[in-house]
Amino acid sequence: MSGLQGLAQENIWFDKSTYDEAERRFYEGTNGIPQTSQNASKSEDQSELVSRLKSLELDNKNLHKVVDDLRAVLSKLESRMAVLEKSQAPASKTVTVTKAAPVQKPKVEEHNGADDDDDDIDLFGSDEEDEEAERIKAERVKEYAQRKAKKPALIAKSSILLDVKPWDDETDMLKLEECVRSIQMDGLLWGASKLVPVGYGIKKLQISCVVEDDKVGTDILEEEITIFEDYVQSVDIAAFNKI
Repeated sequence: MSGLQGLAQENIWFDKSTYDEAERRFYEGTNGIPQTSQNASKSEDQSELVSRLKSLELDNKNLHKVVDDLRAVLSKLESRMAVLEKSQAPASKTVTVTKAAPVQKPKVEEHNGADDDDDDIDLFGSDEEDEEAERIKAERVKEYAQRKAKKPALIAKSSILLDVKPWDDETDMLKLEECVRSIQMDGLLWGASKLVPVGYGIKKLQISCVVEDDKVGTDILEEEITIFEDYVQSVDIAAFNKI
C-alpha cells in the first residue's frame, strides 16, 4: 500500500503532455531525425510561400497594366469610329426659313358719315410683307447652296502593294521599275519600292501605290503593267487596304 500511495503522490499524471513531448524527442533522436531539419523545412516552406505571393502580386500588377492599356486603345478606337461616322454622315438638307412677321390688320377709325377716311386704309400691306418673306427665304436657300458647294467631297482611296515578277534572273529590274512608274493616270500615285528575293537568283519588284477608287481599279493597273511583256511575267496584289 505504501507503493501505491507513493505513485498517487507523484505529479507525473498532471504533466503528462510534457512527458509525452520528451518521449517523442527521445525516439526522434534515437532514429536520427534532427530537430533542425524540421525547422529548416518549415522555414523553406514559408520562404517559398512568400516568394509565390510576391510572384502573384507582380502578375496581378502586370495584368492591371495590360487591362488599362486595352481600355485606352478601346477608347481611342471608339473616338475614331465616332469621328468617321460623323464625317461620313450625309449632310442634312435643312433650310432655315425666317418666319414672316404676322400681318397686322389696319385699324379703321369709325366716323359717322366720313367716307373719305377709307382712303387711309392700306389694302396692299400684306402683299408687300409676303414678298419680303419670300425674298428672305430665297436668300437663305442660296446661302445654304453656296456653303454646301464649298464643302470638299469625301474621296475614297486605297493603298495597294503590288508584286511584279520578271521572267528570269537576267531581267533588268531597274528598267522594269522604270516601265512600271511610267504608267501615269488620274488618281494614281506611286510610292516606295524594293526588290525581294524569290529564288534561284530571281528577284521580284514590290511597289506600293495609292489610288482613288472611283478612277483607278486593280484590273486597270494589272493590264497597264503587263503591257511591258518583255520584262513583266505577272502581277499579283500583295496587300489592299482602304484609306
